Amino acid sequence: MHVAMIGTGYVGLVSGACFADFGHTVVCVDKDERKIQALRQGIMPIYEPGLEDLVDRNVRQGRLSFSTELSPAVENADAVFIAVGTPSRRGDGHADLSYVYAATREIAAKCKGFTVVVTKSTVPVGTGDQVESISREVAPDAEISVVSNPEFLREGAAIEDFKRPDRIVIGTDDERARAVMTELYRPLFINSSPLLFTSRRTSELIKYAANAFLATKITFINELADLCERVGANVQDVSRGIGLDNRIGSKFLHAGPGYGGSCFPKDTLALTRTAQEAGAPLRIVETVVGVNDARKTAMARKVVNALGGNVKGATVALLGLTFKPNTDDMRDAPSIAIVNSLLDKGAKIRAYDPEGVHEARKVLPEEVFYAENAYDCAKDADVLVIVTEWDAFRALDFGLLKTTLKQPIVVDLRNVYRPQDMEALGFTYESVGRPNLVH
Repeated sequence: MHVAMIGTGYVGLVSGACFADFGHTVVCVDKDERKIQALRQGIMPIYEPGLEDLVDRNVRQGRLSFSTELSPAVENADAVFIAVGTPSRRGDGHADLSYVYAATREIAAKCKGFTVVVTKSTVPVGTGDQVESISREVAPDAEISVVSNPEFLREGAAIEDFKRPDRIVIGTDDERARAVMTELYRPLFINSSPLLFTSRRTSELIKYAANAFLATKITFINELADLCERVGANVQDVSRGIGLDNRIGSKFLHAGPGYGGSCFPKDTLALTRTAQEAGAPLRIVETVVGVNDARKTAMARKVVNALGGNVKGATVALLGLTFKPNTDDMRDAPSIAIVNSLLDKGAKIRAYDPEGVHEARKVLPEEVFYAENAYDCAKDADVLVIVTEWDAFRALDFGLLKTTLKQPIVVDLRNVYRPQDMEALGFTYESVGRPNLVH
């Protein structure tokens, strides 16, 4: 089948490359000429394990191409995917749908024959109705069927998630569109990946509901971690104890500095706004948003407390800046609030991240010093803080760090290490939601 993917951001590029790997012919379209030129040269705009090889293989085999011209890609397509950004709108938190609607107008004007237009971007309930209305307004005689097909890709594991998904949600009541979508995803039948067909509005809500529930699990265990610290319990054991109940499950029950990234922050905010306007406010999700925002600055206070309540003039070494490992994504990363809070309190910041420095420079203050590696980062620092649990930080040489740091203090915001091991190594060690053995 012929696929046009409008947008070469995280979702569009990964989805387009994976569809091409299934054997479909895919053209990824973007207005950013520099990005398209870079992609043609094999330069990826994002860091995602395995993506560069996947793109290269399918380009060489003639199934995947990149273009700034929408017309030829859409005219030849059986399905056109809208995978443009839907950032939070300034002022009210709603999803900004201007890019979606602009793409819709361009697509509708170029469609020839029966075409399925698929919203892959995360959009609020009812967006598909508006996309359909715009399409009819632009091209009254065009045969266009608008479908919702939300993505459920985890950054750092996106290719695996696309090829071996828990489910594929498709929102349509059109039998012809259903046949096209079934054929597109037919290669996944081997993996027994279930296709869940729903109404379009239901499909749009499923995406938001899933992200809001996962964000709630994260926030729930983070609040329990605070309680554990007060009463002398271990949040990791609590997580295991409740996670073994298959009604609850163990995933997303890891205490830390709060959620970030491209999905959870904006999706929870957009969902609460939609619910408020519909007269059915989601009080739990509203609370999750507020607690998570406060969580990030609370982690900065943990660092301050580890240095006796004052960081003015102190050097803080941060290991990890991205919101999670195996990505260069800095969107709403907890490190941003932590860095800003510590700088406001007079600290000096040294930082190291294996992949995120380029993006970090765009969002962090100029005062931050970027080190070449973990040990350079720790040089003459008063405290070492693990912010993101990259594999490179899971087996640090603490003998070397002890000679490199000004004083042996570690604040582990991801609970990578065990308190008893750090005590044996002679470190003052603070973690999240666990009893501290050394003070």
